[in-house]
Amino acid sequence: MKSPEKPVRKAPATGKECHPQRVVQPHKAALLKRLNRIEGQVRGIAGMIAQDRYCVDILTQVSAIQSALDAVSMQLLEDHTQGCVQSAIKSGRGEDAIGELMQVIGKFAR
Repeated sequence: MKSPEKPVRKAPATGKECHPQRVVQPHKAALLKRLNRIEGQVRGIAGMIAQDRYCVDILTQVSAIQSALDAVSMQLLEDHTQGCVQSAIKSGRGEDAIGELMQVIGKFAR
C-alpha cells in the first residue's frame, strides 16, 4: 500500500519547493563542487594508503575531508532552516519541522 504523500512546502526566501523526498538546493552548484573536491581527496587517501605513505600525512588528509564534509552539512542545514523550516513555521506546521530539525542537529552533536 502506498503511503500518502506529504505536502510540498515552498521555501519563502527562494520560492523553492520543500518536499521530504525532493528539494531544489539553492546552493547546488557550490555543494556539488565541494563534494567533487571531497571525492578527489578520498581517492587521494586511497592512493596514499596503497603507496604506504606516512600515517600522520594520511590522518591529516582525513581531517581535511571531515572539515569539508562539516562545511557541506552546515550549508545544507542552513538552507533547510531558512527554507523549509521557516516556510513550515509560517504556514502553521512549525512543530513538526522544528522536531525534525532538532533530530538532525542531534546527529551532528554526537
